[in-house]
Amino acid sequence: MSNLELKVLDQGDAAIACCSPMVREPLGEEAAVDLARMFKALSDPVRLRLLSLIASHEGGEACVCDLTGPFDVSQPTISHHLKVLREAGLVGSERRGTWVYYWVLPAALARLSALLQAPTGTAEIPAGGAR
Repeated sequence: MSNLELKVLDQGDAAIACCSPMVREPLGEEAAVDLARMFKALSDPVRLRLLSLIASHEGGEACVCDLTGPFDVSQPTISHHLKVLREAGLVGSERRGTWVYYWVLPAALARLSALLQAPTGTAEIPAGGAR
């Protein structure tokens, strides 16, 4: 286990302030590149399910040994998908002995959520998609 201790900061206001929804101001180039990498990582069904499994795992973190069973893909493929999620900044990881443990990074999810947040007072789009 690592001796490094990380202080958890309140992510609420900071995450929303740093990433205003697209409807209020256009994205800068650097922010668009970072966010696109996150969305691209989530565009794969296996990675989306992995993120969900990690987030919903008891204690908020999951051993890689707990993540291979629910999928019909090989362990190296799962490792590849976890690497993509980690490189996109969506999950953190730590090696503990033989196993690697993963957890979701709340600031990354808050950033994605803040970007997609609809402004208050907007009308809902009907089921057909047309306004």
